[in-house]
Amino acid sequence: MGARENIRIAVANVVPPAGLTRALAVQAMVYAVGSGLFHAGSAVFFTRALGLSAAQVGLGLSIAAGVSLLGTVPLGGLTDRYGPQRVWVVGLVLDAALFASYPFVGGFASFLAVVVALAAVDASTGVARQVYSINALPPADRVTAMAYQRSSLNVGFGLGAVISGLVLAVDTIEAYRAMVWFIATVILVTALFVRRLPRLPQVARPAKPMGRLAVLRDRPFMTVSLLSGLLTAHGVLYLTVLPLWILTHTDAPKTVIAALVLLNTVLIVLLQVRVSRGADTAAGAARASRRGGLLIAVSCLVLPISGFTRGSLTVAVLVAAATLLILAELIQSAGAWGLTAALPPDDQRGAYVGALRLGEQVQYLIAPAGLTALGVSTGGWGWLPTAAIFVLVAVAIVPVVAWAERTPRLGSQAPEPTMTSIP
Repeated sequence: MGARENIRIAVANVVPPAGLTRALAVQAMVYAVGSGLFHAGSAVFFTRALGLSAAQVGLGLSIAAGVSLLGTVPLGGLTDRYGPQRVWVVGLVLDAALFASYPFVGGFASFLAVVVALAAVDASTGVARQVYSINALPPADRVTAMAYQRSSLNVGFGLGAVISGLVLAVDTIEAYRAMVWFIATVILVTALFVRRLPRLPQVARPAKPMGRLAVLRDRPFMTVSLLSGLLTAHGVLYLTVLPLWILTHTDAPKTVIAALVLLNTVLIVLLQVRVSRGADTAAGAARASRRGGLLIAVSCLVLPISGFTRGSLTVAVLVAAATLLILAELIQSAGAWGLTAALPPDDQRGAYVGALRLGEQVQYLIAPAGLTALGVSTGGWGWLPTAAIFVLVAVAIVPVVAWAERTPRLGSQAPEPTMTSIP
């Protein structure tokens, strides 16, 4: 294979094909510019521009996370009732309005109202975005399209982070206000993108719709949700536990942390589509989830070696552990998308996608404290039980997915809507 063909293949794995897949990727990148800008600059904005204390910011964000956890399933049901595109567009407009209101926050109470409202809106729009991608594309293209979207998201996050650096360099109240208004504008542009996407035929609703929380009684599916959600802890390991380990247990320079974040972004952009192949069925998604979990476990065994090395060898071990963790993230993400596309029933997809996201929300509650305690506070031996936990979850997820696949979902089944050709 010549160099030209290698370049062509590499480009094809980064640039989505023309049509709906590319349109979804473009909107993802545009949206990520705003979210990347806010994630990078939000802590300074909250304390510098809004005058909040660190304790108030932490409390407000924790309450918002609780709202997101409790609202994921019932708010996901809005997609089944009103359609994913409508919920998605309305949610983005509300998002923009809430961001535009940030400069007028006058204290903790109004800050809490905004972040809680944003959490509720994000819970519904996150489900609607995924359901639209699933409903709009044939089964064989769904996981690949989500992979292109994630690759584009990381490009947008990078651009947003660069812009945040400029805002932080200026460091004035006016600059921070302009930042959130710019984010609100970006979100409105995203809403226009979404509104112009092809309209989908309405999926027939069951004769006897489930209650808002009935999906929680689907034990096989909820077990899949929990196991798949626990595997998303690779994000906490990479962004929280790994930096803390580097700072407290290695002789590596602090700049290594920034370099590893950049490595994560680059590899996701370059490899996400390639490693997502084969995860477009429930069985393939389960196997991908298992591989991702086992790779997380291996990275947990490699990382503590860096506590005993010195100099360039320490950096090499950290890069090796980080690369394993990034590959785990890429493969596990593809598995999660495959489960999202394959297991929920067509006529209750919003409620079930919301339930699948519930496992990830549970992980957010327990993983930061739990993994930090095991991996960092123990001095190193805690990485062994951490690896064992991920091995157990990885081994369990394949038979559990098979159990869920052979168990009928709650509610009536409706056939997949026939899609007309999309230009």
